[in-house]
Amino acid sequence: MENRIYLCIDLKSFYASVECVERKKDPMTTNLVVADPERERGTICLAVSPSMKALGVSNRCRVFQIPANIQYIMAPPRMQLYIDYSARIYEIYLKYIAKEDIHVYSIDEAFLDVTNYLGLYRMTATELGKRIMSDIKKDIGVVATCGIGTNLYLAKVALDITAKHSKEFIGYLDEELYQKTLWNHKPLTDFWRVGPGIARRLESVGIFNMEDVARADEKLLYRLLGIDAQYLIDHAWGREPVTMAEIKSYKARTNCLSSGQVLMHEYSYEDGLLIVKEMTDLLCLDLVEKNLVTDSISLYVGYAKNTIDSANSSTTMPVTTNSVRIITQHMTELYRRIVNTTVPIKRLNISFNNLLDEAYEQYDLFTDPREPEKDRKVQSAVLDIKKRFGKNAIIKGMDLQKNATTMERNRQIGGHKSGI
Repeated sequence: MENRIYLCIDLKSFYASVECVERKKDPMTTNLVVADPERERGTICLAVSPSMKALGVSNRCRVFQIPANIQYIMAPPRMQLYIDYSARIYEIYLKYIAKEDIHVYSIDEAFLDVTNYLGLYRMTATELGKRIMSDIKKDIGVVATCGIGTNLYLAKVALDITAKHSKEFIGYLDEELYQKTLWNHKPLTDFWRVGPGIARRLESVGIFNMEDVARADEKLLYRLLGIDAQYLIDHAWGREPVTMAEIKSYKARTNCLSSGQVLMHEYSYEDGLLIVKEMTDLLCLDLVEKNLVTDSISLYVGYAKNTIDSANSSTTMPVTTNSVRIITQHMTELYRRIVNTTVPIKRLNISFNNLLDEAYEQYDLFTDPREPEKDRKVQSAVLDIKKRFGKNAIIKGMDLQKNATTMERNRQIGGHKSGI
């Protein structure tokens, strides 16, 4: 396999750093949390500034968990602003690297394959990484960290573990250095894709670090983890066969559209059905916009804490369609079949599965083909109006009910305030 060099660049406490920059304050020394003050004190902080982390405040903590003796700024989330900043930082990447060699991992993290650029710029990977980090700080005001590795996994681990202990916020790993310096590193959850559940299963059989994984009996690992054992074995040795080119060319065998909400308060059975209908309506618009149809729908319902286990199920419809009328009917039937009528609801997720191009739309013997076509024309008109005048320019009567959420969510991005 050809030797390659990757950078993994992360923006430190991105949302909090952006809010500090907007206030002309130093993100590294300003105590700031990004959280919605209109929500309860149990709301999660979307980000805390580096100085807050230095005081022991963990990222993604809840507001009430911040010690009372710490003075800080609470900034309401502005998701559109963060997207705009992320786009500006992506433009900096494009100054040095073609888009074909960039994989955006999240709003604040990206992988860059710099293999073919080091000779061009007559730089080492470390020098190029520092140049990009410097441009981000100078042009945007946000501090970046950088991991460098001979494969994607090592670049990520160099970012997550090695760069954090570097004064320059940059780290490098190849397979030999990884085995020499991180084989005995604890906890295992510091490593990419090792969550608490996997760590507990490994610890139950005496595996506490990556060297233990590398030396373990592979049959034991497969019994513990199933097919996931393969990537863990590779990662224990510092190996990663996937390349940037393979990521770019990957196409999922199956696809779906999904939507979910954590409700602001506990909802009754009937109010929960209202939200499901709203979500179904919006997701049907997505189907029409993307010229897709489905014959399979799923529903998940999470109940209030300390009540009963969640409910979830799927159903296959007798038609393959994007008709909001037909899909809502089947989603309502699914809801009434699986949801407990007496227990308050706190979380809802729906998904449309087995998506196909609209050309594969199918009807059953009881469907008048003119009706789905009429539904699609209405949905297309609704989409045109929303694109021209905003998402709330046209709404349904159910969206005006007391506990409806569509109008508020139309003003949000990713479930948080857009800030516009």
